[in-house]
Amino acid sequence: MLAATITDGAVSAAEQPDPAVGAGEVLVRVRAAGINGADILQRAGGYPAPPGSPKDVPGLEFAGEVAACGDGATRFEVGDRVMAITGGGGQAEFAVVHERQAMPVPENLNWAEAGGLPEVFTTAHDAIFSQCGLKMGERLLVHGAAGGVGSAAVQLGANAGAIVTASVRNTELHESVAALGASRVVTPDEVADAGPFDVILELIGAPNLSSNFKELATDGRIVVIGVGGGFKAEINLLALMGKRATLRGSTLRARPLEEKASTARAVEREVLPGVESGALSVPVAETFPLSDVHAAYERFKTGGKLGKIVLTID
Repeated sequence: MLAATITDGAVSAAEQPDPAVGAGEVLVRVRAAGINGADILQRAGGYPAPPGSPKDVPGLEFAGEVAACGDGATRFEVGDRVMAITGGGGQAEFAVVHERQAMPVPENLNWAEAGGLPEVFTTAHDAIFSQCGLKMGERLLVHGAAGGVGSAAVQLGANAGAIVTASVRNTELHESVAALGASRVVTPDEVADAGPFDVILELIGAPNLSSNFKELATDGRIVVIGVGGGFKAEINLLALMGKRATLRGSTLRARPLEEKASTARAVEREVLPGVESGALSVPVAETFPLSDVHAAYERFKTGGKLGKIVLTID
């Protein structure tokens, strides 16, 4: 099969052995696979794949048709449209995943949208609701709100009745982000005048951490799920204590099957109905064929986009 392959810090499309389907797993003929910040870090050698995932084939999310079912896998049938998060290997013509991590693709999604949904909506939903307990009427700040996870978080927060402020550096995208449900869209320099916030979703990383405590409401919660801007910062413990704040960090990739299955069921219950009704959408900034994976990664790195960069596979 053809697969995105990392070699010496570079990514290109290369032939790889077809994956073997195991007990409880489904083999998926991949039609689309989203690109995420973790893939960029893995290409650079900073985020190795967890045990059990391909070491040189990236890809944390994909969508396609079930091509085969392993022993004991009964949730889906051959031909079903499915999407899933995975520890790696999603950016390929075929991928395997445990059936409990897979979700059905809503009929109103095309392949590019489906391939760009699982990682970002699962990450955003888990971070702002499971990790931070966002409630109706609370104030949510989303840093990096134009990206895949950010645009998902804006929609989820607004759909849950929160008051959402979106931080987006590119002013040309402000109107589009507001259309996703943000009550206010500001540049990073304007965030201080928009608070305080009950929940802050941090997708940029270290440069924002100090100011986040200043902008946080009493009993507020910060969850860090992105470090593209840097991953080392000093913490003012007096600020943490004074706000009675909670600072959390979260990733999905290395979680055990039980936890990944739990997040998938939560997305099925609380996210997919909104996708099916049209209340939630998957903005796709641009698509690239798998054969042009290098260009897709470079486009992701340039930023200045709304939504996902997705690889498509015919």
